[in-house]
Amino acid sequence: MGNPDRPSVSVILPARNEAEGLRKTLPRIREVLPDAEIIVVDDGSKDETVTVSTEMGARVLSAPYGMGNGAAIKRGARAASGDVLVFMDADGQHEPADIPLLLAKLAEGYDMAVGARDGSGQANLHRGLANGFYNRLASWMTGHRILDLTSGFRAVRADKFREFLHLLPNGFSYPTTSTMAFFRSAYPVAYVPIDVKKRVGTASHIRPLRDGVRFLLIIFKIASLYSPLKLFVPVSTLFFLTGLGWYGYTYATRHQFTNMSMLLFSAAVIVFLIGLVSEQITNLTYRRDG
Repeated sequence: MGNPDRPSVSVILPARNEAEGLRKTLPRIREVLPDAEIIVVDDGSKDETVTVSTEMGARVLSAPYGMGNGAAIKRGARAASGDVLVFMDADGQHEPADIPLLLAKLAEGYDMAVGARDGSGQANLHRGLANGFYNRLASWMTGHRILDLTSGFRAVRADKFREFLHLLPNGFSYPTTSTMAFFRSAYPVAYVPIDVKKRVGTASHIRPLRDGVRFLLIIFKIASLYSPLKLFVPVSTLFFLTGLGWYGYTYATRHQFTNMSMLLFSAAVIVFLIGLVSEQITNLTYRRDG
């Protein structure tokens, strides 16, 4: 029997063709948390992910086809019985020995504790630079220092996390969405420095076009999940000042108010109004009824 005053823990690992990584990760989780519920969410794997997980005593939730990392996280969170949910990768990058460090932060009164990687823990320079930009942007938006916005290694209070399941995307960026949602709702978030190991199995590849689109989408997601006006007002101001400057130039040289000036002023108004509407939608998204 565990300590009745100690919250129960469920460890959730989204996995797609991660049999090799699970062989190493699952036994180490059991060593660190012998009483924890371990859930492997099989996202349409074609290898021995299900067999390995079952043999090692994990509870397996299987999907007939790949639905995405975020979908696996949502399915695992709904099925978990623990008061605290720990999310980590199944590929061996995250060290189970760091889980108690995250749980200790929750014991201090935080609602979410995130394992923060340093520069050496990034998959490559390209992603390291992108994540650094995300961290700075999110820190500016929230007014809190965010050390690792995209880390998938985190511990959260289950009841708080489930409030935002409807916001989580089925694909990428569940860490971004959940972090910004916690900050928006005034749930305290802590960061714990961790080391990240090289993943077991096939290494991820850089896809400039796909990753570039993700880069832009995450930027807009950061804004829309916290305070859209903080992003839209500076952009609107930039358009307005550019239009004002162009008008000053054309008036001084040709005594004209040009179509370009009108276009820039119109863009400033449109961008501001879009931000205003987005702000209201964001407020409604986090409003609690009853």
